[in-house]
Amino acid sequence: MSLDSLEKLFIEELKDVYNAEKQILRALPRMAKAAESSELQQAFTKHLKETEGQVRRLEQVFRELGQSVRGKTCKGM
Repeated sequence: MSLDSLEKLFIEELKDVYNAEKQILRALPRMAKAAESSELQQAFTKHLKETEGQVRRLEQVFRELGQSVRGKTCKGM
């Protein structure tokens, strides 16, 4: 895909971030379960709640831009 405008680049970056956040949502419960420290478990659980809010906000941005809510594979994750 040619990124010939700032809007297209913005949408592509949103898709990348959305995918990364969704991957984190899947990983955090496993990380909390594997943590041996209750403090670390609580930190993972807190981060999970924050990430859920970030995903909701990203979904809202997609809708406001008239775009379908979908990510693209985030290679950095």
